[in-house]
Amino acid sequence: MSILHTVNKSPYEKSSLDSCLSLAKAGSAILLIEDGVYAALKGAAKESQMQEAAQTKKLYVLGPDLKARGMAEDRVIDGIEIVDYAGFVDLAATHDKVNAWL
Repeated sequence: MSILHTVNKSPYEKSSLDSCLSLAKAGSAILLIEDGVYAALKGAAKESQMQEAAQTKKLYVLGPDLKARGMAEDRVIDGIEIVDYAGFVDLAATHDKVNAWL
């Protein structure tokens, strides 16, 4: 069963991302949305953790949420794919289940 995990909380305020990364199986997809996008930034405290996760999981970040927070797409860690709203819908449609980490 393929699962799309969504993380919408800042990794600096909640442990949702840490829980997701530790429990999501290899091959899972993780989409960072809303304040979860802060984990996708180069030079941030979570960069090495996200690079490691990208070795076994597919990582995505919602581009409009980056833009809404004033972040340029070139600040996104290599290995994390930027998707738009249509891409979010495609991810949800192509996975058997969507799990939101709150």
